[in-house]
Amino acid sequence: MKLIYSAISKHCFYFRMHISKFILEQNCVPLNPFMIFEYFMLDAVDREIIRNANNNLVKKADELWVFGPISDGVLEEIKLTKQMNKPVRYFKILDSKEIKEISKSEVEFEEGLKKYKSEL
Repeated sequence: MKLIYSAISKHCFYFRMHISKFILEQNCVPLNPFMIFEYFMLDAVDREIIRNANNNLVKKADELWVFGPISDGVLEEIKLTKQMNKPVRYFKILDSKEIKEISKSEVEFEEGLKKYKSEL
């Protein structure tokens, strides 16, 4: 089974289980940072340590799947994945139970980040 890193903005935190379920239903193994480390482990550990751990998961993953709008952290995960020439796929969360694959042109960004669209 492929290992899939799910890149998720904090705005999609509440959909983390649905995202993992979706990946499992695609016959893949989810590497979901919000399921592994919750939300930065409630700051019990320095956030930089969590970011480094997330980057190690990205490196081990076969693919990166982006769910919801792109945040600055998700953008960095996309860049790292592209440097390793691994596939990146994009998904929109239509409601808490429906997820649909979208093209790069349909991707949404969090406020102030749309200028980075060419880096996808």
